[in-house]
This record gives sequence, structure tokens and C-alpha cells, in this order.
Amino acid sequence: MSLRILMLAPTMFFADYGCHVRILEEANVLQRMGHQVTILAYPNGRDIAGLHVERCWGVPFNYRIIVGSSRHKIYLDVMLALKSLRYVLRNRPHIIHAHLHEGALLGWFLSRLTGAPLVFDFQGSMTAEMIDHHFLRGPDSRFYRPLRWLERRIDRAAPVVLTSSLHASRLLNEEFGVPAERIIPLPDCVNPETFSPEIIAQEEKAQLKHALGIPPDRRIIVYLGLLTEYQGIGLLLEAVREIAGRRADFHVLLMGFPHASYQARATEMGIVDRFTFTGKVAYEDAPRYLALGDVAVAPKLSATEGSGKLLNYMSMALPTVAFPVPVSREYLGEWGMYASECSATALAAALEKALDMGTAARTQLGLRLRERACSLYSWRRAGEQLVEVYRGLLEGRAGLAYHQSPISRFPS
Repeated sequence: MSLRILMLAPTMFFADYGCHVRILEEANVLQRMGHQVTILAYPNGRDIAGLHVERCWGVPFNYRIIVGSSRHKIYLDVMLALKSLRYVLRNRPHIIHAHLHEGALLGWFLSRLTGAPLVFDFQGSMTAEMIDHHFLRGPDSRFYRPLRWLERRIDRAAPVVLTSSLHASRLLNEEFGVPAERIIPLPDCVNPETFSPEIIAQEEKAQLKHALGIPPDRRIIVYLGLLTEYQGIGLLLEAVREIAGRRADFHVLLMGFPHASYQARATEMGIVDRFTFTGKVAYEDAPRYLALGDVAVAPKLSATEGSGKLLNYMSMALPTVAFPVPVSREYLGEWGMYASECSATALAAALEKALDMGTAARTQLGLRLRERACSLYSWRRAGEQLVEVYRGLLEGRAGLAYHQSPISRFPS
């Protein structure tokens, strides 16, 4: 039976980063398997061919893409709630698949109204993200405790919570009291045919490097994603300044947004000539740009969010330098190149070690990472697991799927 799946995406989908990629790939694989997917999202996002996206009403004074926590999301959530209510009264979904905590709260109400089972796709701690984005000062903020209370209630509202990592599964179970049998790890995945090191020929690589102003005969460090402090970009700039004082054989291709402040900071630090700032790169173009790299870097500091960019790097056979946070270790395994600690000096040392690798060693490490990505992180396999969860909920046997999951072994 073809399922009607309503995905709630309280974000300006599609914006080429983070949870947007997970939403896109989940919807794509479910549609390829013959199911009907409707995504309800904020206004202002980029439309993707082949996906049915309906958007709530916007406001005339805000057309920018909102990243992370923002007071502007309050009225957008109200608009999305009205749009969602109208939708479910006209189109009864079989499953409500909610992304982000706002989506899960709205999904709980719609599930109660329609009887459609709710699946919550957990992207990370809501209050931790608020601190990462400086929406809250920290745990001492007067709003922290009530928001933490609300987060705990939302996390426990759905009969199934999907997580992008085992670390997130443990967080839900140990810190937020979500019963282990409700939690199913569904890692971020990658399409290895799209993210392939053979995606462009050497001649096209040379042309693209020239177009981007990358000096010839430099080893290229690539980064793709949001440019924020919690992604470690400030520490990356400091690390590059340290390395630049010792060598001149490298260049950093920094792909993402918002980039203006970091470009200005690099200029002030006297290292802007070591960077190419591209601004936002469309998801469809990401493989071609990543193919220019010799080494990838993922200096993310967040302790609770996933890091899907790692899988793109792995699939592109790029040796990857990362901080020793749980999610990075989970994806990269023994083949990651880890800084000894979360500091600029440690990051500089790890990057220099990667830059010093010979061609054969770098190629071998990259191929091991690609093999790991292809064997463990396939969207097709993730789609099959999603449908199994959906059907289990609809048939009242979802618990069978839970106990096959590694999280079921965690203590309650």
C-alpha cells in the first residue's frame, strides 16, 4: 500500500544545509519507493523539482533565510500551524513525520486530531541549539528552565523518535527520559553515486579552480556548510593563521553562508589570501566543488547535533580532520583524523598532519572512508527502515522494530 506521509518542516526548506538535506533525501527515497510525501514548510525556501512542498503564509517584512533559533520563527510557527490544520482536514495522512521540536509539537496536536501516528525526527537538543546560536545566554538564563521543561515534554510526546546518531539516542534516553524502546537511530546518509570523487574530470577541475581564483599547485582544504561559531569556523580561521606562519602550500575553499563577517575577519588577520569564500553553494553543485579538495575539515563543536557533511566528505574519498566530538567519531570511526582537543592549535596540528600525507596514503585513507560511507550509510537502506517504522505504527507492532535497534539495549 502506498502511504500518504505528511512531513512537517518548520524551516525555510530548501536551504542547502543541515536538516534540509536530511528532509530532502528522506522525501526523495520515500517517493522512489512509491509513497506520497507532502512537505509543509515556511515561506522563502528554494523549490526542488519533483517534491511536493506547500508553504505557509509569510510576512512582508521578512524574506531572509533564518538559521537556527530566532524570534521570527514564533509567528512563522503560528502560520505553519494554521496551514497544517487546513491541510489535514482536507487530506488525511497515514503518517505525520515531524522535523525539529516545533514540528514535533505541532505534529502531536495534528496526530491527536487525526489519529495519524506521529514520528519525531530529532535533530539535536532544542535548548542546546538556542545556546549555540546565542538565543539563550546559557543554563543560567531565566528562560532556560521552562524551555528545558517544554523540550522534555516534546521529546516524550511521539511514540517513535528517530535520531541521526547513537550519541543523540543516548542524550534522549539519559537526559530527557525518553524510553529506550521509543528511540530508533536512523543516521544521516549519502548518495554515493552523486557524491563521487569521479564526478568531474581533471580538465574541469582545473577550469573550476581557475574560476574560483585558487592558486595552482596548492593542496586544498575544503569545508562545506554553515559558517558559524558553533560550527568551529572561528577556530578554523585561527588554525589557518597558525599554519600560514609555517607554510604556503595550501589553500582553503570555504563554502557556505553567512560568509561576509568571516571574510572580513580573515582580512583583519592577514590571511584572506589563503581562502576562497564562495558564499552559499547549491546542494546540486556541492560534489563538483568538494572534488577539488585534498583534505576536508569538519570543526563542529556542537555536542548534540548531527553532522551530515561528514558523510559527503567520506563519500568523496576525502581524508577528514575533525574535533573529537561523539558524532564525528561515530561517522568517521577509526579512519578519522582527529584533533587532540577542541582548540585552534590542535586543529592546526591535525590539518598539517593531513597536508603532509603522501598521495598514496591520502588516496588509501579516502577510499576507506568512502567504503565506510557506502556500506553503512545508504539512503535506500534508511528508506526501508523508515517504511518499516511507519507500517509498524499503523499495524500496532512498532515495538518489534524498536527491540531490533541498538538503542533498545540502553538503560531506561
